Amino acid sequence: MFSVRFSLQPLALLLVLGVSISGLSACSSDSSSNATNTSTLSAAPAGTANTSNPSTSNQAESNVVRIGYQKYGTLFLLKARGDLDKRLKEQGISVQWVQFPAGPPLLEALNAGGIDYGSTGETPPIFAQAAGTPLVYVAHEPPDPKGEAILVDKDSPLQKVADLKGKKVAFNKGSNVHYLLIRALAEAGLKYSDIKPVYLAPADARAAFEQGNVDAWVIWEPYLTVAKKALGARVLQDGSDLVANRQFYLASQQFTEQHPDRLQAIIEETQKVNEWTQSNFTQAAALLSPQIGIDPPTLTEILKERPYGVQQPLKPDVVNYQQQVADAFVELKILPKPIKVQEVAQSQP
Repeated sequence: MFSVRFSLQPLALLLVLGVSISGLSACSSDSSSNATNTSTLSAAPAGTANTSNPSTSNQAESNVVRIGYQKYGTLFLLKARGDLDKRLKEQGISVQWVQFPAGPPLLEALNAGGIDYGSTGETPPIFAQAAGTPLVYVAHEPPDPKGEAILVDKDSPLQKVADLKGKKVAFNKGSNVHYLLIRALAEAGLKYSDIKPVYLAPADARAAFEQGNVDAWVIWEPYLTVAKKALGARVLQDGSDLVANRQFYLASQQFTEQHPDRLQAIIEETQKVNEWTQSNFTQAAALLSPQIGIDPPTLTEILKERPYGVQQPLKPDVVNYQQQVADAFVELKILPKPIKVQEVAQSQP
């Protein structure tokens, strides 16, 4: 049996995440990178709606499911394949797909009532819960510690994480790589205050990294492999033995309570596309390539290395791990107060 408990904390989401809806357009384009990575990320404006707005409730009860996704991952493939759209269309339900450059703005849209469901790494829901977002952890993928890393220039004198002391490190605040950086620094005997964090979305971080304006860049796939191939970037440290780096599937509390059948349909179709991808790496890469601007061979390589499977509900060890992530940010005073992950998790008792 699942246990789901909710606790909303009245904190300002924008203050915690440091991201605003008005800033999404500036963070959502990868066109400045290069020909290897030319797709434009777009986040459909979520407006100023919130969960107390009657129009939000009306939309949640309508025949539209709004799914937030990023430039890579299973939900991108699910959209590209169209299987979920076909399944729900038979029930008179349409799917609205909304793309975001990273997890924090995706969950900001969830908080604002702009989407019903989405997927992010392990850290964004921690920040979102602390800010009072009415989210629910509904499922997750297996750990992928090598799917994120700290990169340095191929000619950089930096050879180990300890060398980052006093250096400028670019990363997306509140994203999964934020926690990787914290863990890597601690393992190297450094404090978070020993580095100079530069908070940038992926496209802007890549530009800063390529121009030599930062000393290191902490980033996830597919940006990671593209940077290694296109820029010759060198991995200083990946997530191995440091972080789990799971992808979580998250829904609004309202959507979870009102439409469990739709939620289950999304999860089932996500699992099916996972299984299809495992047997069709080349076809999956060919399907994604024109949409995200990464060549098929590179995408095939990335797809072969990532883990597959959708696990539901969350097991106690996964919830406990997320709690450790949250506690680490509280200890560093990056989160203003403690949270209890179990309160917003569909989990085994």
